[in-house]
Amino acid sequence: MSDQTIRTPDLRPRDQINWSRLGGPLTIGIIFVLLFTFLQVISPGSFSYFDFNSMANGGATLALAAIGQTIIILTRGFDLSAGAAISLVNVVVASIPQETVGGQIAAVAVGIGIGAAIGAFNGFFVAVFRLQSIVVTLATMFLVRGITLLIMPNPGGSVGFEMSMVLTGSAIPDILPSSVLVIGAALAIWYLLRSSRFGISLYAVGSDPESARSIGLPVMRTRFLAFVIGGMFYGAAGVFISAQTGAADPLVGDPMLLQIFAAVVLGGTSLAGGRGGALGTVIGAYTLMLLVNILLALDVSAYYSTVVEAAALLIAAAAGLMGARGPLRLAFAQVGRRLTVRRAGPAGALQPTDRSAPAADDTPPRWLNARRRETLATVLPAYIVLVLVLIATQLVYGGNTIFSLRFYNSLAPLVSFLAILALGQGVVVMSGGLDLSVPWTIAFCGVLGAGLMQGSNEAAIWAIPLVLAVGAGIGLLNGLGVAAIGLPPIVMTLAMNGLLQGAALIYSDGTPSGATAPALRWLMTGKLWGVAPMLVFMTIFVAMALVLLGRTTFGRRVVAVGTNRRAAYLSGVNTGDVTVLVFMLSGVCSALVGLLLTGFGGQASLGMGDVYLLPSIAIIIIGGTAITGGRGHYAGMLGGALLLTALQTLLAGTTLPFAFRDIIFGLVVIFAILTLRERH
Repeated sequence: MSDQTIRTPDLRPRDQINWSRLGGPLTIGIIFVLLFTFLQVISPGSFSYFDFNSMANGGATLALAAIGQTIIILTRGFDLSAGAAISLVNVVVASIPQETVGGQIAAVAVGIGIGAAIGAFNGFFVAVFRLQSIVVTLATMFLVRGITLLIMPNPGGSVGFEMSMVLTGSAIPDILPSSVLVIGAALAIWYLLRSSRFGISLYAVGSDPESARSIGLPVMRTRFLAFVIGGMFYGAAGVFISAQTGAADPLVGDPMLLQIFAAVVLGGTSLAGGRGGALGTVIGAYTLMLLVNILLALDVSAYYSTVVEAAALLIAAAAGLMGARGPLRLAFAQVGRRLTVRRAGPAGALQPTDRSAPAADDTPPRWLNARRRETLATVLPAYIVLVLVLIATQLVYGGNTIFSLRFYNSLAPLVSFLAILALGQGVVVMSGGLDLSVPWTIAFCGVLGAGLMQGSNEAAIWAIPLVLAVGAGIGLLNGLGVAAIGLPPIVMTLAMNGLLQGAALIYSDGTPSGATAPALRWLMTGKLWGVAPMLVFMTIFVAMALVLLGRTTFGRRVVAVGTNRRAAYLSGVNTGDVTVLVFMLSGVCSALVGLLLTGFGGQASLGMGDVYLLPSIAIIIIGGTAITGGRGHYAGMLGGALLLTALQTLLAGTTLPFAFRDIIFGLVVIFAILTLRERH
């Protein structure tokens, strides 16, 4: 197919301004100018070259990484491994000998190459196997993080002075910072890509992949190259931050994921794909930096920075949904129509769908036996592998390890955390969503609970219900953001994670205090006639979860919404209510885990929930739940929780570094989604 055929839709005169492309950069540019002006008003002294250089360097890493994310989002993809990729590049670059200029050039090339390799890994599974980019890149995030910690578990290394000066010094002394040229080169590369055949395919695939495929555009290759090129920009960001800091930190990229998405959305790129560009993203990155600098100038605690970043992401994403045909505008219109119908009385209460008949999802289908066989086929593998892991554990530890009650008493509290999260995360995934706010919901509720209880059983009587209510409230906000506003679950819950991180820091002033109640401590670590009380608690919890998902109308409606939201709505299911309820259940489960973790350790700590994000998703995938929604059973999720906990116990008996756990979890998730992809 010729280029002329592909370019046919663009019939505008060459001298006509494309406001659809310039609208996002122009809007964020005006906001940037206003914020910059305000910052100068409240700052002592005039704007100097030193300030210019600091500002240019300070936002360059984020701008480069956000350009990479923009390219991927334009194809309707998401990349959660961006921060981890930056950390790995930072560690590798700082580990390469750089005594010579040649060594420093090699370090830059290796850094960009590593980013490209990570992008190719993601792109292969997303483009070739057509797996969900969110889950693939989440698994990659943990894989890369584990590799990073294996290479350099603690900050260290060094970067050549010449490389630092070339990238972060002055291209023209006292006039032009080098970082401005770096960003300029990145934008030049972007404009070359956008005007190429690949750029045309990029926007076409993001706008409508099926239409792009029907006119002969290489959809698979476009998606793959988008991840590769995006990864190269992550590599460039990792190289720049290495030059900026002069050393390496294996966790340097972790806080950047929220900032990257905020910069992309602030710049006007649509999260639905097909609209946006790198210029707006770069301005968005520097605007975000200005917001943080304004907080510092106003002497506001740095704890509020993540709150501001998360709020900026939510506001910008919601504003992007306010177009004439945007989901938020349509939702408001639908509410207006409903109010009109109610005012019209019974005569005007007719709906397009007759809902007087029982909802389809409330009636057990005739093919229930076949469904049971399918459920068994997806649930059993987790238990079969569990048996193999237990046998391996017996071989490693010897004695009567797996035949003793002590072994299962020790496993009970560890399994409980994952088994509880499986219910919350499981219902969200079954309904077609994903909850990324789990880590800081756990941490915030744990910190809040310990602070309220202060080691008192009497205080626990009212503190525990209050904390669970807070968890439900967090889920309510997530659900309303997704169901009422129309925000993608990944954006809403990622922003909520940032809000909760800031809230936890503000509440605890950076140092959590208080202690758990003795009764909660006994529940997690005590004994009742030789049996861990947690075994009894989890038996009751598992029974309730099995009934909730397998025997109630709510469970059937969750499956219906995840299978086909539109069909469920037409069958009489209030899909918005279901979405809100599943997120509320996830919030309650995360809050409960936060409380139980304080009981297990005696007190709370910031970041105590970070290690549970990937496992909470891994166990439901291993248990046979379709990551695209519409299929799942709690028995399988429980099997996944048992399997991962047993695997952790087995690894604890080996000499493998702790970082291997993240690598193994990431590989397990990828293997599971590959194995089950044909059943989605």
